[in-house]
Amino acid sequence: MNLLGKRETDVYGNMPFEKYFDQMKSKYPQIEFTYFQSNIEGELISELQRVGFDYDGIILNPAAYTHVRRHW
Repeated sequence: MNLLGKRETDVYGNMPFEKYFDQMKSKYPQIEFTYFQSNIEGELISELQRVGFDYDGIILNPAAYTHVRRHW
């Protein structure tokens, strides 16, 4: 998400995530939005466990998990 609006703009568009996030907050002012972004899988899991019981919902974009290939 940190490259949204910068990488492959012909596919993903040129709007940075921060602008998209601001639009979501404006469109749904009754909802408290926060976000956490990391390129490190362990940090994502740690954050989910840290806040998992404090929020009514969590949206996770697991795109990188779908194509990461491990070679042992």
